[in-house]
Amino acid sequence: MSREGVASARRSSEQLSAIVPRVDDRGWESPSACAGWRVIDVLAHLGALAHEAVDPPTPDPSWPKNRERYHDMRVDERRGRSHAEVIEEWRRFTPRQLEILEAGQQVPQADEPVLVPGLGTYPRHLLANTMAFNVLCHLRYDMLEPSGPLPFTVPPPDDELVAPAVEFMLAGIPQMQGGELTATVSRPLVLEFTGPGATTATVVPADGPDGLLTVEPGAADGAAARIHSTATDFIAWGTTRTAWRDHCRITGEAATAEPFLDCLNIV
Repeated sequence: MSREGVASARRSSEQLSAIVPRVDDRGWESPSACAGWRVIDVLAHLGALAHEAVDPPTPDPSWPKNRERYHDMRVDERRGRSHAEVIEEWRRFTPRQLEILEAGQQVPQADEPVLVPGLGTYPRHLLANTMAFNVLCHLRYDMLEPSGPLPFTVPPPDDELVAPAVEFMLAGIPQMQGGELTATVSRPLVLEFTGPGATTATVVPADGPDGLLTVEPGAADGAAARIHSTATDFIAWGTTRTAWRDHCRITGEAATAEPFLDCLNIV
């Protein structure tokens, strides 16, 4: 189960909640490190996700199929709202979202497959990790200095905060980009992450022309290359917020790993 994901999501949400009252109007209007979004838009995005978890909208075929464009649509819907209205939506629905994710850890529903449009299919219990990833990433990498504009600090990240976010990112690698990313991997690649959230996994090529990548725990024998990074840096470069070349060290056949790294973009 992903009870650790619930705990991580709750902690990051509490850290964000402590910062929200300290942000003035100028801060909310500042450009975040998420391209095209102000700081208030980042909070609107998190509030929209929470709202949809509690009260799922009826699917509309006109919605963007690309998940990033879908998020942009939801943020655009909220651009005419006041700061207070955006904050209120986030405050109202986040606790209820956490309750739903907690309930999703119970069997038998915990293992039910859930389609997240544009991102793939995940067991219900792992949806907690998506929130852990979203709040941690947007708070620490888009809103707060040094990459974001807000001059506030939060406690340093630890294993319990980072590991669930990284677990979701690894689960998303085979699914989010489909054949585009699959085509870049011809031999196994080991991902070796250190620091808070440390883990090792192997990206395995597709088995057949119509297959997708798989991500297996541990380091497989005979890997063509090993990609070394901290887990916290992976959250930044794996989402293309920063360039992987600024954070990764490759041992083995660099030319085999580089196409994968150039293509990877976790949403």
